[in-house]
Amino acid sequence: MLEIAGYAVAVLMTAVAIWRALGGADARRRSLWGCFLGFSIALWTKTEIVRIGLNHSAITDASVLIKHYSAGAAILAILYYIVAVYGQYPPDGDMARAVRVSRFIQRVASKTALSAFLVMTVMFFTIVERSHPSDRFMSEHAGQWGATAYYTVFYAYLGSASAICLYQWAGAFRREDRKLLRVGLGMMAFAMVLGVVYTFSRTAFLWYWMLEQPAYQTAYDIDASTEAMQQLLFVFFALGVSVPATENGLRRARAWWALARLYPMWHELMAAYPNTPMEAPRSRVGELTRRGIDADLQLNRWVHDMADAIEKLRHHVPDGLMTAAQDTADRGDAAAAQAYWIKAALAAKDQGAPAGPVAAFEQQQADDQDGEAAWLRRVAKAYKKTTTTQAQNLLSAAGASA
Repeated sequence: MLEIAGYAVAVLMTAVAIWRALGGADARRRSLWGCFLGFSIALWTKTEIVRIGLNHSAITDASVLIKHYSAGAAILAILYYIVAVYGQYPPDGDMARAVRVSRFIQRVASKTALSAFLVMTVMFFTIVERSHPSDRFMSEHAGQWGATAYYTVFYAYLGSASAICLYQWAGAFRREDRKLLRVGLGMMAFAMVLGVVYTFSRTAFLWYWMLEQPAYQTAYDIDASTEAMQQLLFVFFALGVSVPATENGLRRARAWWALARLYPMWHELMAAYPNTPMEAPRSRVGELTRRGIDADLQLNRWVHDMADAIEKLRHHVPDGLMTAAQDTADRGDAAAAQAYWIKAALAAKDQGAPAGPVAAFEQQQADDQDGEAAWLRRVAKAYKKTTTTQAQNLLSAAGASA
C-alpha cells in the first residue's frame, strides 16, 4: 500500500511541476517550478522500481544520494521562493521580521546547501557502509554510525528549512484575509509542521538506535510510518500551493467566459466606432486566444470600450428611444431594454442618422468590474435575440413619440 501511495504522490508532484513549468518565467514561478521538479525527482527515486534499479547500479545505493540531492535542491528553491515573496514588503510592523528573515535566508541559503551537499557526499562515499545494495536504507542501516552521521547532516538542513517555511507561512496565514489564499497558506504551513516532525523524529530514532540496536521489523515499521507522514506532507504542500493558483485560474476562466458571451455585442459596437478599442477587433477565436494580455485586463478594456461606444451612440438617436425600449421589454426587463436600445441605436447610426443632442439612457450601476461585467452579460444575452426588425420598430416608435 505504501509503495502504491509512493507512485501516486510522485505522479502528483510531477504533474504540478509540469503545470508550474507552463505557468510563466518570473522569479516566483521559476522557484516553485524548481521546487516541484526537485521533489518529483526525489519521490521517483523512492518508488520500488527506480529505487531497486539505482541501488543495484554501479554506485551502490545511488537512489539515496540522488534522492537527497534533489530534495535538497527543492528545499533551496523553496527558500528562494520565500525570498521572492516576503523580501519585498515594506519594513514596518510585523512584516519587518518577515523581511529580515527573508534577507537572512538569501545570504546563507546557497552556502548552507552547498556545504551540506559536500559533507553528505564525502560521508556517503567514505563512512556509510555500502558493501551490498539495500532496499530500505534507513531501517537496514539502523544503529550504524556512518549512516546516522550522514542522515543527521541532511535532516539538520531539511528541518531548518522546514522550520523557516513554517514561520513564514504561518505568519502569512494569520495576516491573510482572502479565503482561498488563507486556506492554501494553512495547508502549506501544516505541511511544514509535518516536515519538522518528520526530520526531528527520524533524527531522534537514528541516535537512539546508536545506543540500543533495534530489531529490523521495529526499524522498518518506524521507517514506513515516517515515510507515510512525508507522503502526506507532499500532498498538503502540492494542494496548498495549488489552491491560490486555482483561485486565479477560476477568475481567469470567468473572465474568458464573459469575453465569449460579450463578443457579438462588443464587436458590433466596435465596428460602429473602430477608433474606440486600443487594437482593431479580431475574430472571436482571435480575441479569445490573445496572448500577452490577461483575460481580466481584456475584459476591463471591453467594458470601457462598450461604455464609450454607447455614450457616442446617444448622439444619434431620438430622446424617446429608451422609453420605447423599456415599454417593449417584458415585465420591465432592464437588461433587455438596454439591449433593444443598443440594437436600435446601431441601426440608426448605420442609416446615417446625424449627430445631435445627447439622448436619455439608463445605465445600470455596479460596485465593481465583476458586477459591471455580469450586467453586460445579461444585456449581451438579450442583444443576441434582438432582430433588425425590432430595432426598426423601436426607432419608428421613438420617432413618432418625439
